[in-house]
Amino acid sequence: NFSSGSCLTKMVREGQDEEEEMMMMVAATTKPAWLEGLIGETFFSSCGIHESRRKSEKNVFCLLCCLSVCPHCLPSHRSHPLLQVRRYVYHDVVRLSDLEKLIDCSYVQPYTINGAKVIFINQRPQSRAKVSSNVCFTCDRILQEPFHFCSLSCKVDYLVYQGDDLSSILYRIDESDFTFASMRMDGHDQFGEISTMEDDADDIMVISDQSEQGNNSNKKEKKKKKKKESNYFPGMVLSLGSRRKGAPHRAPFS
Repeated sequence: NFSSGSCLTKMVREGQDEEEEMMMMVAATTKPAWLEGLIGETFFSSCGIHESRRKSEKNVFCLLCCLSVCPHCLPSHRSHPLLQVRRYVYHDVVRLSDLEKLIDCSYVQPYTINGAKVIFINQRPQSRAKVSSNVCFTCDRILQEPFHFCSLSCKVDYLVYQGDDLSSILYRIDESDFTFASMRMDGHDQFGEISTMEDDADDIMVISDQSEQGNNSNKKEKKKKKKKESNYFPGMVLSLGSRRKGAPHRAPFS
């Protein structure tokens, strides 16, 4: 009887250990509320509370409440950490300098738009199949070396799928970096709605005011006029950014 009782106790303990291990694995791959909210929220829709007022698009994400708010909602979130979301080619982006204070953005391809490096929050739909030696690990979008992901969600989803511990890429939120006073609600929250840019045409594009020499000068002039009609901004340079080097190490989120 003693022997059978010991075996039963051992089996119970082993079962508890397996359950605890399973719970730890689930917890490691569970997105924190702010990250789940940022990836899943809808931005630039009209605020239901302030829809009758001008500039009521929801372009700010409250990291504490985990929801999107409009500029008129900000006084109610004055003491909360706030992240400004911008829009480029009808898709939501966040400045790399802001996002990398929250999460490791290495190997996520940034884009330099109007002098600011930004990262897409979610993957963008693709209308045609592509062949390339370097594509996004999650959605197969063509990327520049040495990047592996086209958006924040692609990196996070890949790590979750692999069963990796998300806490290794998350940083503690320093609320002093995301204060109400630091918000710039001055209309620079959209990097141009360029409807003519399709698929990966925005990956590398240089639009210059300088005219070419020789026989191509007239063709260039016609192209410039056409781009102006399509809401392109002359002199704007769109290029792939590089991963920030020498960034200070931050303690993992816990």
